[in-house]
Amino acid sequence: MGLWDSLLNWLRSLFFKQEMELSLIGLQNAGKTSLVNAIATGGYSEDMIPTVGFNMRKVTKGNVTIKLWDLGGQRRFRTMWERYCRGVSAILYVVDAADRDSIPVSRSELHDLLTRPSLNGIPLLVLGNKIDKSEALSMQALVDQLPGLHQRQGGLLHMISCKDSVNIDVVIDWLIKHSKTAQ
Repeated sequence: MGLWDSLLNWLRSLFFKQEMELSLIGLQNAGKTSLVNAIATGGYSEDMIPTVGFNMRKVTKGNVTIKLWDLGGQRRFRTMWERYCRGVSAILYVVDAADRDSIPVSRSELHDLLTRPSLNGIPLLVLGNKIDKSEALSMQALVDQLPGLHQRQGGLLHMISCKDSVNIDVVIDWLIKHSKTAQ
């Protein structure tokens, strides 16, 4: 992107509201709804109930309105993931970094999703959640468990804690800079 394009994007951001649509996917209990709450309010609750089907929430950050699709992670809802990921600005795939037993299933579901032609070109951000727990994998260990992630356009991994609001601001910044609508 040239200097002229950067200047035009900066001027647009001063006067025009940007809208983005995101899909949050991952296995059950990975922390997707907690992430929505952390982005929306900065809050966290221990008493979350599992998402049944999906929830949608709109959040405004500065001059950016974000429509968040929080999709259920139970096996019966995973077939809906592709439908809600088509045409979005970015996909957030949340992994419970502290649940080592769920990593192989999470890896399999992620790779299955990434083979779908309808999702080509959509930026992907994988989030290793629950780093506040002592049993959480390190970033390198999680990268090693998710081979091929960096071969995906926009494929990137960040480690977060929704409970302690660690790196939530980094996630928001990445989304604003790398979503399809920002390009």
